[in-house]
Amino acid sequence: TCSLESPRMDLCHVPATQEKGWYLALMAPNIKGPNYAWLDPSRLYCHSQGMQDCVADLLQPFQGDPIDMVAGIDAMGFILGAAAAATLQKGFLAIRKSGHLCVQTLEQPYTDYSGRDKVMEVRTDAITPSLRILLVDQWVETGGTMRAAIQLVERLGGVVAGVAAICIEDSEGGRWIQEHYKCSHCVPPRLQPCFDRHQ
Repeated sequence: TCSLESPRMDLCHVPATQEKGWYLALMAPNIKGPNYAWLDPSRLYCHSQGMQDCVADLLQPFQGDPIDMVAGIDAMGFILGAAAAATLQKGFLAIRKSGHLCVQTLEQPYTDYSGRDKVMEVRTDAITPSLRILLVDQWVETGGTMRAAIQLVERLGGVVAGVAAICIEDSEGGRWIQEHYKCSHCVPPRLQPCFDRHQ
């Protein structure tokens, strides 16, 4: 089976028993130090079944919910968000870091998981009042980035239909998001404390 320490990845192997979150073992640990996130989920996107199961698990709680569009957060949220939009047969909206869009935008300052102050932007012509949007990002650590995306959607009159990420950590910001919005993530309850401690 795959392990976090494995230098190479078997892109075909699927475990015989597939518990929810089996694909989390495909993620790679940080080997480059504290300026990087503690875990790199992008390796699981290389595994076709792992990617499919991850997206299916993220969308399962929203089965039957009215969703008009999926929005992914710059940059890794684009991968899961676009996959979720294709699965749901909905449009995809990119919520960008400031300075990348050449059209009229709305901006929202925020502080990311590393404590850096940044600005996020979204085009103003894609969100109409009452449009129901599923927000997708790769990870919610402190919640600052996701909260800025929520504010952009709501400032334009949209409705946050839900929040989906591989992991939503049990941080102050993560708890606030889960208390106020319908959420979905892939980490089984027994593993959540390990993810919260970055183990």
